[in-house]
Amino acid sequence: MAATIFAASSSGILIDNEAVDGLIGVDYQLQREQGEVFALGSSERIAVYYGASRVTGKLRVASSNAKLDDLAKTGATFQVVANLKLGQAARTVAFDECYVTGKEFSMAAGGHGESVYGFSATRVREENPPAAPAS
Repeated sequence: MAATIFAASSSGILIDNEAVDGLIGVDYQLQREQGEVFALGSSERIAVYYGASRVTGKLRVASSNAKLDDLAKTGATFQVVANLKLGQAARTVAFDECYVTGKEFSMAAGGHGESVYGFSATRVREENPPAAPAS
């Protein structure tokens, strides 16, 4: 199966339905706790079970973002929606009940400022749009 490619230039990020100006990138990670089950008297795993999920991410923006700064100060919850696209390929990744967990700022000589906002989410939902009907 071929890889699905998305391009930053065709994609966009919304925070509470508002576009994020100056967005440079987004990273996220979904981790699920996993336990292993072994048969008595055996060293081989026979099953696994899953527990809690943890969703964390980072939004990188040029210089800073007033909305994210306000969310960091107030501790209010928000939603992040990433609309990933390239040509006909598309996917929506939604992060529900998010909180800002931190902010980093850096600026190098000859460059511009960059802020990295860390966030956590209750859940992440990845959805592909329905396939177009065949002609």
